[in-house]
Amino acid sequence: MKEKIYTIPVIDSFKESGECPFCNMYNTLEENTIQFVLGPSYMETDVREQTNKLGFCNHHLQKMYSNKNRLGLALMLNSHLDKLQKDIDKQITTDNPKSIKKLFSKKDTSDRELYTYITEKNNDCYICDKIKSTFDKYTDTFFYLWKKDDSFIDLVKSSNGFCLNHFALLYNEAPKYLNDTQLKTFLDLIVSLERESLNRIKEELDWFIKKNDYRFAEEPWKNSKDSLIRTILKINSLRID
Repeated sequence: MKEKIYTIPVIDSFKESGECPFCNMYNTLEENTIQFVLGPSYMETDVREQTNKLGFCNHHLQKMYSNKNRLGLALMLNSHLDKLQKDIDKQITTDNPKSIKKLFSKKDTSDRELYTYITEKNNDCYICDKIKSTFDKYTDTFFYLWKKDDSFIDLVKSSNGFCLNHFALLYNEAPKYLNDTQLKTFLDLIVSLERESLNRIKEELDWFIKKNDYRFAEEPWKNSKDSLIRTILKINSLRID
């Protein structure tokens, strides 16, 4: 099948090496989104409105801070802080009880508006939302290709399987996209592929452990030198650079 613009990222991720094509997709998408946010886009009104409203999670703040464009991050956080201050003042006014005694009443077990607001803010992230929106489309495209392109199925078969999180995602989402016959074929394939993948990486990790025993010091490393890093990705979807 001829590649189309929306299928290219998915196909390319399966052509890359690695323990999980979906992690390849996610990591590329995350890097591109961070560059987008820290680029000229932060001067665009619609982007600024969303970053002011949502802010960023700890993970993506750390990644953006590690980027060279700290001025861009400072400008975004400055306007985000302006909105936070206004919203917090509004929530405090809403929460303002008739008496301090009522504020700490044991009978009133409902959360204060300010607490709810700040708790929700801690779970919001513009970058996470933008990534999820695109990543969901990648999942749609994966199943579209699975149904339409036999050469893509061959790419999946030749891959190293998936990290556990993305294996679970495919396992869970498949019934929404495939009929009963397609579903059985798909699940049989990815379950077999994942078992082989986990067995392989377990063997490589076992050999890595043995290589740290002096009795095996002169033995070849085989494919185990980076097996610890790949095991972490396989189990937790965490890329160690």
